[in-house]
Amino acid sequence: MTGEPHARVAARVPGAAALGLLAPPSVPSVPAALLADPGWTAERLTELAARHGGGDRRTLATVWWYSASTVLLTPSLAGLVTGRPLSARLADTALSVLPGPRLLAATASAPGRDLAAELREALAAVVATIAAVGGLRPRPLQAVAADALAERLLTLGRAVGDEHRATALAAPLAAAVGGMPVPGYVDVAGTRFVRRVSCCRLYRVPRPMLCTACPRRPPAERHALLAAAAGASGASAATSPAAAPPPAGASRPPRR
Repeated sequence: MTGEPHARVAARVPGAAALGLLAPPSVPSVPAALLADPGWTAERLTELAARHGGGDRRTLATVWWYSASTVLLTPSLAGLVTGRPLSARLADTALSVLPGPRLLAATASAPGRDLAAELREALAAVVATIAAVGGLRPRPLQAVAADALAERLLTLGRAVGDEHRATALAAPLAAAVGGMPVPGYVDVAGTRFVRRVSCCRLYRVPRPMLCTACPRRPPAERHALLAAAAGASGASAATSPAAAPPPAGASRPPRR
């Protein structure tokens, strides 16, 4: 159930439902602490393999975290952007999950106290679990979390009409959390994009694709694609469905 503090934050963010701040009433809700449960995580990777037509465990774990991290971070970062702190603790967070698996939204049931400390604890628990289940080193997963933090601040900042203030929070917050690369941004043709420090590994699933901003692309090609994305969709690019990771296991358009 969405608590009053969360509802106040969601009311201050235009497009809150599309950003995953409002739990769909008909979708089952589970405790976010399950993200740190090895058995539950292993089951989600099995579901993800069925949806993608296979894939090795390391790739599936990264794809899962690429989307799950974005959903998990949204409430607390929305609280930061709106000036109404929300808890980032797993114990205070619920996830809306459909089979597939599809993570649709996250809600916080309590106000926040120390955002950096709460994020540090939550991310450490989930990253350790996904690393163990997926057979990965923690550092690539921490890089995914850094990109999720940067993307959410960009998207939330744009939603409330204060993109530059919101994105200025990314590097200091990541430094306070610790254990992750410094997130950043690049401005192309007047539009701001996340400067990616991680790889989602989608190119390794049986039906591969590269994100628009994929670090594996040659720099000149990546810049040209970002310029085309900026020209095609203008300043609204980062709030379109193609700009943010869709639910885990969903069919994914290129990420800007």
